[in-house]
Amino acid sequence: MHRSAPRLSRILACAAVPVMLVVAGCSSDSGDAKESGSSSAPSAKKSEPTVEPAKYAALPDACTSIAKKTIEDLVPKAKTKGGTPGTSSDTASRGSCSWNGLDDNGVKGSQYRWLDVGFTRFDSDQSLGSGAKRATDEYTKQVAKAQATEGAEKPAAKPVAGLGEQATAVTYGLSKSDEDFEYATVLARTGNVVVSVTFNGAGFAGAKTPSAADILKDAQKAAKEAVAAVGADGADAPDKSTASPSPKTSSKAPAKASPKTSKTSKTSAKAKARATSKT
Repeated sequence: MHRSAPRLSRILACAAVPVMLVVAGCSSDSGDAKESGSSSAPSAKKSEPTVEPAKYAALPDACTSIAKKTIEDLVPKAKTKGGTPGTSSDTASRGSCSWNGLDDNGVKGSQYRWLDVGFTRFDSDQSLGSGAKRATDEYTKQVAKAQATEGAEKPAAKPVAGLGEQATAVTYGLSKSDEDFEYATVLARTGNVVVSVTFNGAGFAGAKTPSAADILKDAQKAAKEAVAAVGADGADAPDKSTASPSPKTSSKAPAKASPKTSKTSKTSAKAKARATSKT
């Protein structure tokens, strides 16, 4: 009996050791899990700022963007009065039209004029930026391209006030076909649209070359109309075609009709009275 008691105690003590280790192990794992969870928890991703929507959803018809009277003044004797539209695989993003004409004055010489108007529209894109930003980038590229025209003589660029959100006029001379031409290209950005107007002229058969100032003035006139045409068709305005008439308008309708009815009845009564008196 005395020998079995110590032996039993040793057995119980040995049996208790694994239990303690298991408990300790569980506690350690639990702590590690908490620490691991706190350190590896994914941080909340910041949502990317949404780009502003494009201002204009469509482009005007380039060939009707400039008034007929303006075309007659700038391009006398235009071959195609309605203009020659440019080809585009995406008319919602690009459009252009051009006119040219020769005003023949016989022995006094002739005056040649050429006018071109173009539109480029950009949509807003989360990865590429807003339509306005993309249009600004394109506007800058086109200004640089106009200044770098091959063969351009004395190219000069200056900002134009009151034309879209930003505008630049590029002027230069150019000799071709043994004639001296004066060029003016006006580039403007309005919202997410870039407007490009190029106007040039030359004197043929001894006629004087038009002045650079006149060519620039006419180019700016056309550019002003082209920029105004971008928003004139209501491309950036909500559709009002489904708007229901207000109660105020409908309530006035009967009131307008009543005087006519009263006048008609009085006229009928007078006519009836005259007819009665004659008989």
